[in-house]
Amino acid sequence: MKTREIVLILLAIGDLAGISTRASAQALIDSENSFGTVVSSTGAQPLPDLRYTRPTEKIKLQNYFFDAFGPYPAAGAAIAAGINQYQASPPEWGQSAESYGERFGSNFAIEAVSTTTRYALAKVFHEDTLYYRCACRGAFPRLGHAVFSSLVSRRGEDGHRVFSVPALVAPYAGTMTAVYGWYPGRYNASDAFRMGNYNLLGYIGGNIALEFLYSGPHSLLSRWHLNNRHGAPAPGATP
Repeated sequence: MKTREIVLILLAIGDLAGISTRASAQALIDSENSFGTVVSSTGAQPLPDLRYTRPTEKIKLQNYFFDAFGPYPAAGAAIAAGINQYQASPPEWGQSAESYGERFGSNFAIEAVSTTTRYALAKVFHEDTLYYRCACRGAFPRLGHAVFSSLVSRRGEDGHRVFSVPALVAPYAGTMTAVYGWYPGRYNASDAFRMGNYNLLGYIGGNIALEFLYSGPHSLLSRWHLNNRHGAPAPGATP
């Protein structure tokens, strides 16, 4: 296997690992270990202003189904369920094969609720939350763009950037739903908030992967039919 393809596999694994970080957060809650989440801000340089093409409703709908029920959330839920199963988290669910299925369903549902919330609120706020790769060069500017874009969306026909309430709320909507919907009764809002922090970090990790992971027609992901990059139109493209 070529070196480039090995790197692509590692990046893809990293993307899925970002989704499963919530499993580690849940384990920390069960073991009663807690720590503060430090949020650092980077001074991102202004990005080149390219002609913006607003995605069609069809593109948004396709991306919603892919992001909520596609192979990435399914694989991420499977990885997270495996971690939870190994760590017996929550312990009330046991460690049988049925327990693994329950944990898989829980993680998959959290991802589905989070994604549905993000797309639904984006519709209400008239925002475009699809990811657009940076027009800049260099690893650090691109990394800053990926992190910055996780809480920023585009609005209007010109695609000007605004702080995104849907992007901020969505990660916590999924974990809150889980805590008050099917988790054991000892879980509360603080647990949901802590897991939501990791859910948000997983979304940031996914955007970083989208920024650096090549998914063109000759890429390994394209051969696997997994080259959906949130379907953001190229600048100046005709929808």
